[in-house]
Amino acid sequence: MSLTVFFIVLAAAAMHAGWNAMLKLKLEPFVAMVLIHTCGTILALPAVFWFGFPKAEAWPWLAASTIIHLGYYMALSAAYARADMGQVYPIARGSAPLMTGLVGVWVFNEPVTVTGGIGIGLLAFGIFVMSLRSARDATHMDRKALLFAGLTAVTITLYTISDGIGARVSGDPHGYTAALFLLDGLCLGAFALWWKGRAGLRPMLAYLPQGFAGGAMSCGSYGIAIWAMTVAPIPLVAAVRETSVLWGAAIAVLFLGEPLRWNRILAACLILAGLVMIRVQ
Repeated sequence: MSLTVFFIVLAAAAMHAGWNAMLKLKLEPFVAMVLIHTCGTILALPAVFWFGFPKAEAWPWLAASTIIHLGYYMALSAAYARADMGQVYPIARGSAPLMTGLVGVWVFNEPVTVTGGIGIGLLAFGIFVMSLRSARDATHMDRKALLFAGLTAVTITLYTISDGIGARVSGDPHGYTAALFLLDGLCLGAFALWWKGRAGLRPMLAYLPQGFAGGAMSCGSYGIAIWAMTVAPIPLVAAVRETSVLWGAAIAVLFLGEPLRWNRILAACLILAGLVMIRVQ
């Protein structure tokens, strides 16, 4: 991974943490998710007309990713409804780089060295450390929140691999990304309308500015990641992107009123060590 790609993916990680923080609006988490991704779809429409649709070879991957993303939104919303961002976000994102690395190397033969693999492991361990509180807290964790956070990690792995391969065969990662956001938004919106009805979604209208801000960050973050996976190994891009947990922790402490604990400092050191190993691999 070149230095330029490395820093661009780090910027995408910051944007990813930003739109996740938007899910803690005074809305039901799933409704906030629908708001952000509906706004993201509107913002992506001009790109669809500009870049056009990707090649036919990419459409099976697009379809798979759209379905997996729907599961991701459901699982993440359910987790956020049961626990705070500082607990859910690290667990959900921490498992994903390990699983993505294993699938990418063993199934798709992605080029990752031993040094890079150790870096991914350190980064993932740092993310897990960031989610720790105390032994007493651990025994009182919401088991359903942990279950949904783990399920979120599985969906992250699946859609990351799907979109990485899909963007590569599409011939144009930007066109692939625009088409993905269009399909994703339409499917999520239709599902939300069926599940919540108009009355259930009406509270979104009071938060449109925040929705468009979150939608812009979501589009920018994942668009960068998809492009990066066409020029660098998928497991490495996925791992660097998960440094969003550092930004997420900062947002949780500074803006959401969550406490700064010793484990977050230790986790930051582990994550930075992992980044260095990934960069020099």
